[in-house]
Amino acid sequence: MFSRLFSRSMALKRRALGTSAALDATKLRVVQTAERKPRKPKEQLSFGKDFTDHMLEIEWTETAGWHAPTITPFHSLQLSPAASSLHYALQCFEGMKAYKDAQGRIRLFRPEMNMKRMNNSMQRLTMPSFDGDELIKLLGELLKLEECWIPEGDGYSVYIRPSAISTTNVLGLAKVQSVLLYAILCPAGGYFANGFKGVKLLADTENIRAWPGGVGHAKLGANYGPTVLPGVRGFEEKGAAQVLWLFGEDHLCTEAGTSNVFFVIENAATRRLELITPPLSRGDILPGVTRDSILTLASGSDSRFQYDDVHCVERDISMSEILQASKEGRLKEGFGAGTAAVVTPISTIFYKDEEIVFPTGEGAGPISTRLFNDIMDIQYGRIEHEWSHIVE
Repeated sequence: MFSRLFSRSMALKRRALGTSAALDATKLRVVQTAERKPRKPKEQLSFGKDFTDHMLEIEWTETAGWHAPTITPFHSLQLSPAASSLHYALQCFEGMKAYKDAQGRIRLFRPEMNMKRMNNSMQRLTMPSFDGDELIKLLGELLKLEECWIPEGDGYSVYIRPSAISTTNVLGLAKVQSVLLYAILCPAGGYFANGFKGVKLLADTENIRAWPGGVGHAKLGANYGPTVLPGVRGFEEKGAAQVLWLFGEDHLCTEAGTSNVFFVIENAATRRLELITPPLSRGDILPGVTRDSILTLASGSDSRFQYDDVHCVERDISMSEILQASKEGRLKEGFGAGTAAVVTPISTIFYKDEEIVFPTGEGAGPISTRLFNDIMDIQYGRIEHEWSHIVE
């Protein structure tokens, strides 16, 4: 009797945790398009506007767990108007890229970190967890099918957008009962229209992107929609390309647009250069893959990458400190870091009535340039590294 009750209890627990049936790449079914779409020359690509011929879809239900994955021709989704993702923002996503190296092989950059972060985001929304290795295999199959869409050359890639949305047809806040996990691909050139050049930021003292106890550490759609209006106003009022998000009365820097942010500042006491980025400890900053890569490279743990001239620091940094460093000539560089653009130099920050101009001007400084080149060398396989995953 106890054995039967225990077995039933464990079955219910597995179902509640979304482990009724595990995600299994061997069950993949592929349906190819009858006709390929025309492709633009890579020089005409704009970020996020062109999509490949196929997409990956995997359903999950509370009763059955993960269903068999499918790759099908790119198509619009069929959703009930009552789907809770449409009403309560029960949706999350990831951003990844695939690259072609000089030998024509497809490479991913640290995909296991995206899988870990997406699992974290999904669990925050009461969605099920999944085996990251299995999803990486499935993405690999999609990439191999769409290999002709991956442009070659530095700065070119295919952007991968895995997304998870609740398909639960219930009006009312409740635990997710069904999910669609899908991935689409878009060939991409540079993220910003002006290329690897400095951008202007508006330090927003009114709007707050995230806060302690919130969900800034997860990649949820709900974190991004409300940032559009401040971004539009910043561009209209100041010509700023992105918002520099602040937190607290001290106006602590958190993120730049949709990127993590770094500053290179000369320490007033030691005169040593410090590479400073805000810490993740409050839970209001997304743990970026590029952010982690920069911190690891700049820490000097790998002798192939030389950063002896800069000390890497994770700590709070306020706008008053940045302003003071600028006035004293100690502010050397600033840049955003993320998957889409890798590294984006900052040329100017508008803060209250101040205009903080970086000495790098419209260009990139030596630290950001070195980091950009090192990461690109890993991504395109010019330097063999454990972070580069070859799709086979």
